Amino acid sequence: MVASGSPLGLFAFSVTCILLGIVNAGISEPTLANLALSHGLFFGGLTQFVAAMWEFAAGNLFPATAFGSYGPFWISIAAFTWAQEAGLYAAAQEIDLALYFMTWCCFTVLIWIITFKLNKALVAIFTLVMLLFLFLAIGEYSVAFHKLAGWVGIACGCLGLYAGFAMLLNET
Repeated sequence: MVASGSPLGLFAFSVTCILLGIVNAGISEPTLANLALSHGLFFGGLTQFVAAMWEFAAGNLFPATAFGSYGPFWISIAAFTWAQEAGLYAAAQEIDLALYFMTWCCFTVLIWIITFKLNKALVAIFTLVMLLFLFLAIGEYSVAFHKLAGWVGIACGCLGLYAGFAMLLNET
């Protein structure tokens, strides 16, 4: 028998959302961004991917797909940011990240539709994830939307912590 990886995956996603949300909302100094991205690489990214593999082994397709997608998202955004800062390629244009975030928004819409068959907490979480990606895309052109994305990320992370805690409590 394989234990559910969902609580761990939700915790990894949520804590990373909160940390990066704090940076995007302008609550902390931008120096926290590298810490948040490092955290996203390992806890947000790698841990979610491991949780996805546990869910695949348990035959739970939805959490396996979600964690198996959003985990590598965190890894890719960390790698992209560090590669850009290191000058490994020409600076990205605003449109590059806007399109990247809009692509993730579209993917999230599809995942969000499936959550209506599951539970209300997941509907709420994925509604916020969808808005987060939308606001991040618009935020490439607007400081106000970038900060709004930060607050949505914090709210999404808090709701994810609640859902992860509820799952862990119910399974313990």
